Amino acid sequence: MIATELATVLGDRDGPVVSTAEHVLAALRGMGVDNATIEIDGPEVPIMDGSAAAFVSAIDQAGIVSQSASRRFLQVLKPVQVAMGDSYGELRPYSTGFRAEVEIDFANPMIGRQSYSLDLTPETFRREVSRARTFGFMSGVTRLWSAGFALGASFENTVVFDETRLLNAEGLRFADECARHKALDAVGDMALAGLPLLGAYRTVRPGHKLNHAVLTSLIADRSAWRVVEAETARRVRSHAEVGSGMVGGMIAPAYGPDVS
Repeated sequence: MIATELATVLGDRDGPVVSTAEHVLAALRGMGVDNATIEIDGPEVPIMDGSAAAFVSAIDQAGIVSQSASRRFLQVLKPVQVAMGDSYGELRPYSTGFRAEVEIDFANPMIGRQSYSLDLTPETFRREVSRARTFGFMSGVTRLWSAGFALGASFENTVVFDETRLLNAEGLRFADECARHKALDAVGDMALAGLPLLGAYRTVRPGHKLNHAVLTSLIADRSAWRVVEAETARRVRSHAEVGSGMVGGMIAPAYGPDVS
């Protein structure tokens, strides 16, 4: 799973963040697909319109097949926190599914402070976040282009702001589209766990680098999670019971700490 992680290189809080692979991962996780093979015939996943909408549409067209195997989850057993400067992320137990709680705070007055919360289901993902596009600022474009990044960024795939206005003629899809896109990113980044999460992710001033760091910290602490099957996933065990509910062996994360 290889893609140009512009956000990781730049700290992903300034400039047009043209992200790709996490949109596919978010679409798969958001629509409840947990067994898929992805083949790419180019150097990276296409950005499409800057959201996950095209990938959701493709999933709809292909259809989803239910399998007989029990669904497995990675259940968060205790809080895990990471701070990076003024950014913060925390995964905590949440037995009813996956929840994202996002707060962004940009100096740019066109965005400012926004917050958004999502209890993830296929319906809420499709309706509330799948169409939220990546965003950036005109002030950072020249620097990014000169460094060889964001060369494919345009008004067709990025919501662009200057200091006083939104530059996209069609306007926003949601009043809080920027916060919703950060929730979309979080769903995609947390999919790197390799299994659907049972937990809540709260993040302030988030970015891909922070999301990856929180997930890395969770996986590194073997007492902070367990793998469960669908029929046992709704009951949270106490910390003292860690390991007794393990089903099917250890999880194999789809990423390494050195690339987060």
